[in-house]
Amino acid sequence: MKKVEAIIKPFKLDDVKKALNELGVQGMTVTEVKGFGRQKGHLEFYRGAEYDVNFVPKLKIEIVIPDTLVDQAISVIQKEAKTGEIGDGKIFVYPIENIIRIRTGESGEDAI
Repeated sequence: MKKVEAIIKPFKLDDVKKALNELGVQGMTVTEVKGFGRQKGHLEFYRGAEYDVNFVPKLKIEIVIPDTLVDQAISVIQKEAKTGEIGDGKIFVYPIENIIRIRTGESGEDAI
């Protein structure tokens, strides 16, 4: 099993969610996050004043999936989250040792 985390632009969430659901991903956690990478933020204007926004709003999607779906999930996220502009995001993949569903006590892939 693997945990896939993707940092994406907020307006791409619906496209990514729909594509992952079609792939068979049963659940996900979405968190509003802020950060910056190479773009180092951006300038915004509000009521004629210029503001340097150092932390850009993003969404973090977290899914835990069987090893057999990892490559497909990464491909789907890349395709659906890509705008071709700077700040499209990143995908991180982590190994998962075990999962336990609290309600039923199921563990491993049965708990996904």
